[in-house]
Amino acid sequence: MTEHDLTRERVARMIDHTLLAPEATRADAEAAVLQAAELDVFAVCLSPSMLPIATGDRQRLAVVAGFPSGKHHALIKAAEARMAVDTGAQEIDMVIDIGAAVDGRFDEVFAEVLTVAQAVSENVLLKVIVESAVLLRDAGPDTLQRVCEQAVAAGAGMVKTSTGFHPAGGASVEAVRLMADAVGGSAGVKASGGIRDARFAAELIEAGATRLGLSQTAAVLDGFGPAAPPDGASLSA
Repeated sequence: MTEHDLTRERVARMIDHTLLAPEATRADAEAAVLQAAELDVFAVCLSPSMLPIATGDRQRLAVVAGFPSGKHHALIKAAEARMAVDTGAQEIDMVIDIGAAVDGRFDEVFAEVLTVAQAVSENVLLKVIVESAVLLRDAGPDTLQRVCEQAVAAGAGMVKTSTGFHPAGGASVEAVRLMADAVGGSAGVKASGGIRDARFAAELIEAGATRLGLSQTAAVLDGFGPAAPPDGASLSA
């Protein structure tokens, strides 16, 4: 997909409108869901404590597990994911043990992703957060690609750059290219963390991102053109 193909509507349907701030309230989550419907994005991504919650008719509900450190036991991540699915989540964004990846313990990465994948339905999209900036800084591009390969082999339907909370940074064009090459079309690539304008969003999509995780969604979409008139989308449980 080239920059010329990126209409506001097309980009919107690639976005997970995200609210994961620790200080977020229930009212904040409900407002995020309403904004997601108004912007007609693909999904809204929330913390598990916000469930159950009604979402827009056209929005999927994504929920994080093992977030943001990834330093939870795999069984805890699996239980958190299963509980989220049981209360309405259709997608799970799990964080791997980044230290295991940096150490090259790829079998452990595979095992924990498999544990979470087996805890949820096959109809649930599992996205695996790899903290690409950390892996590139501390272990190199080969490790980033190996981790993505292991995640997909274990059942991930998408690999994701970042939590957006690590000081090493968020998404980068380099990371997205490496991740897209690693999965080779067998899974999607979600770019998240530090995406604040349309130009960067377009660069990430051109590099191979199939989904974007954004908290400043309206500002990014405004860079792709004016919004269409609202169609009166409703909310459903």
